[in-house]
Amino acid sequence: MKVLVTGAAGFIGSHMAERLLSDGHEVVGIDSYTSYYAKSLKEANTASVSAAGGTVLPLDLATDDLSAAVAEVEAVFHLAAQPGISATVPFELYERNNILATHRLLEALDGSSTLKGFINFATSSIYGRHATDDETAAPKPTSYYGVTKLAAEQLVLAKQRESGFPGISIRPFSICGERERPEKLYPRLIKSILEDEEFPLYEGSREHIRTFTYVGDLVDGAMLILEKLPECIGEIFNIGSDTTNTTEEGLEYIQEILGKQAKFKMMPKRPGDQLETAANIEKAKRVLGYQPKVALKEALTREVAWYKAELGKA
Repeated sequence: MKVLVTGAAGFIGSHMAERLLSDGHEVVGIDSYTSYYAKSLKEANTASVSAAGGTVLPLDLATDDLSAAVAEVEAVFHLAAQPGISATVPFELYERNNILATHRLLEALDGSSTLKGFINFATSSIYGRHATDDETAAPKPTSYYGVTKLAAEQLVLAKQRESGFPGISIRPFSICGERERPEKLYPRLIKSILEDEEFPLYEGSREHIRTFTYVGDLVDGAMLILEKLPECIGEIFNIGSDTTNTTEEGLEYIQEILGKQAKFKMMPKRPGDQLETAANIEKAKRVLGYQPKVALKEALTREVAWYKAELGKA
């Protein structure tokens, strides 16, 4: 298949592109290399995708002509998005990079004679503070990110309902692993320990409950959807681990793996944080045969090894 991967220079997108290439698909990637985090990290991801045989085009979904990029594609994995929390990222960026970008991509694909599946990557943040329900639950997002990712998901599914567009949406749960974005919990903790710096820990966060999901397990779930496209059109799938951990357990794992204690600096509670995520993946198991394989400690062991090898902080 010829497959388009948006956000292909990002954490999950680069893994997705490489997996598709290893399975024999032709991959065209898109990434706008936004300044949200260091461009050098995205360039390193791009180099890995290119070495595997893929192409990553420097395009902005919100402004650029997408006609050449979408030509003759048979499947799309739409991962490009504006991440972050509402307190640090302006709403306008979420609106532009989540809603407008998705709308323009859908418009570019309108009338495609080759497209068989459009797999949108949404987020468990759609569920709100307690992300424990199945896919039929009413969304209750509490952040700009969750709100705009829900809007993007509904743009895809509205087009499917209206015209039979082959839209599908995945709601991932707390992804971790190699290449994780540098502002996320585990890369920041690893960096702070290796560089002997204080680590800001938000009040109450130790008790947060999370379904931490290894990036390879998410990619496995997405590939199962690709294999079963006709059964999945118009559907939403929670994809995550079938176990939960407290944030405290994750912190302890990192310190154990590195063999060194962190220096925690307590900070006031952060608005918009989810208090609990526990992925209900019964639908993914039933329809896709999905089964996560990598437990959190093993995922973090791989992430630490990658961080030391690739970012030179050992």
